[in-house]
Amino acid sequence: MIGFGNPVLFVCVRGEKMFEDKNWEPEFCGRLEKCFDEMKWLYMELYGNNQQAFDYFLSMLHEYYAARTPELKEWDDARLIVPDWYRGNEMLGMLMYTKCFAGTLQGVRAHLGYLRECGVNYVHLMPLLESPEGRSDGGYAVADFRKVQPELGTMEDLAQLSSDCHSRGMAVCLDFVMNHTSEDHEWARRAKAGDPEYQARYFFFDNWNIPNEFEKTVPQVFPTTAPGNFTWCEEAQKVVMTTFYPYQWDLNYANPTVFNDMTANMLNLCNHGVDIIRLDAVPYIWKRLGTNCRNLPQVHTLVRIMRMAAEVVCPGTLLLGEVVMEPSKVVPYFGTVEKPECHMLYNVTTMASTWHTVATHDVRLLRHQLETVFSLPKQYIFLNYLRCHDDIGWGLDYSFLKQFGVEEVAHKKFLNDYFRGRYPGSMSRGELYNDDPRLGDARLCGTTASLCGIEEAEAEGDAEKLDRAIDLDVMLHAFLFAQSGIPVLYSGDEIGQLNDYTYHEDPLKRDDSRYLHRGKFSWEEARKRRSAKTREGRIFKALRKLEKIRMSHDVFDSQADTWIVETWNNSVLGIGRYYQGEKMIALFNFSDAPQTAWISEHEDYFDLLTRKKRPAKNVELPPCGFAWLMTVFKK
Repeated sequence: MIGFGNPVLFVCVRGEKMFEDKNWEPEFCGRLEKCFDEMKWLYMELYGNNQQAFDYFLSMLHEYYAARTPELKEWDDARLIVPDWYRGNEMLGMLMYTKCFAGTLQGVRAHLGYLRECGVNYVHLMPLLESPEGRSDGGYAVADFRKVQPELGTMEDLAQLSSDCHSRGMAVCLDFVMNHTSEDHEWARRAKAGDPEYQARYFFFDNWNIPNEFEKTVPQVFPTTAPGNFTWCEEAQKVVMTTFYPYQWDLNYANPTVFNDMTANMLNLCNHGVDIIRLDAVPYIWKRLGTNCRNLPQVHTLVRIMRMAAEVVCPGTLLLGEVVMEPSKVVPYFGTVEKPECHMLYNVTTMASTWHTVATHDVRLLRHQLETVFSLPKQYIFLNYLRCHDDIGWGLDYSFLKQFGVEEVAHKKFLNDYFRGRYPGSMSRGELYNDDPRLGDARLCGTTASLCGIEEAEAEGDAEKLDRAIDLDVMLHAFLFAQSGIPVLYSGDEIGQLNDYTYHEDPLKRDDSRYLHRGKFSWEEARKRRSAKTREGRIFKALRKLEKIRMSHDVFDSQADTWIVETWNNSVLGIGRYYQGEKMIALFNFSDAPQTAWISEHEDYFDLLTRKKRPAKNVELPPCGFAWLMTVFKK
């Protein structure tokens, strides 16, 4: 979809809007009218009162509304009746690569029964749109937003999978790579050929003068594997902006054609049944010389307009923002109650702080991080996770840690040494990612199980070590499930899948250590999940028990009051939750030695796992152990 097309006729007189196009349905007009004033004001402010572009934008919205299937419109209606359908304690997500999990989209369809057995009702499929082999960054360099990677299937397969998921009460999430395209995208190919219209969709410069000015203020994302933010394009004999990798060309959202057509690409995914759109690298999408090109005000304008576009066309759709930054920069992407932006954001700082706590056995930073999260409005929904497709970056609150004598570079080295098993007493097995010895800023890769020590314990045949490693794995998931928001498992974690070192043998993958935890899902290991004698069975059974408890108690609802419980023990984290007459005290021992939570709650409590009475007083916890204690008040 290129250009602005034919403008849609409408009249705006004294604030009273009358849409004159006879083909516009009352439902569509009603939805549009609710947000029209704000949408037009934001669009015109951003794009210099470009009426033609705005007219095209509206006609495009109607086109995708009209193309939405009756089944999807029914899905929209159901969610409009219960708009907070994703905010409770029933949601459980799983993140997966289609090829690793089941080969193809049809393969995923065939294994939906397994996902339901896992309790999953939110399926996040990693990037699967067409991208060039060897230059895709794991699918994040999209060559065609309208085609699935041929080896995975077709857009029709995606629609069928989504339909099957909906019939089982499952939502589908897909990444929308909006900051850039592949250099193989049609727009990029035309830009290489010298077409000025398509060069205007990217950032092209005749020489290095302006790019060099950008480099003075714009940080590098991958300083070792892809240094700099610009690349020389030999075909065009110009410099092009490439924030991430040289084959990923940044889109120029100051050009309304880019925004219009990319929004159309997003809505096309929604019309193929995608319920949750993950906005990839959203803080980067607006560039301005003299800034760091991160989190600029125009980014929020664009996201707000996209939110309104979705509410008009496909109101059952959620926007998930990928904002991998500290809370002060993450929270603004929720927008406000009156003018919301993303429905959900990643709780990335809690994830990184959790692994820091595993290494240090000291909960003070994690407690400090959770206090920040607990103070936020309850309508803010976070996705909580232990591991995902990406590395672990040590973007911790070093200003807080400084009071304990922690120095940033030295601490990052300690954490990376610990999780590579190079620190005394560590059983972890991970690898560095994007190591920069000059800055000491390497990040870390590895599966949950391998980082918890299961890999080493099994390699040594040490049953005692294995017990402790599994206990740590389960405790971390218990902590995950005790947080407000939506817990998301990384495919394979439900059976404790280990690192996959075979990527070292693949010339297309061996330079990217993130493939360490992107291995093929082992269905052979999954078949062991029903045996309580196996690692797979022990973890699967434990997680399913925790998940069922979480779904059956209101206290896990995101609307619950939450607070930090003082345990008077720096190795034990305490969390309190209260909602609709249920009060929970959750305790987590991050030490590999027995610990006591020195608490004294006066109510009568019982253990949620055993259903037996258990006083919430001076609670003893085994190494890497936890307790979920509950009391119920009469209503």
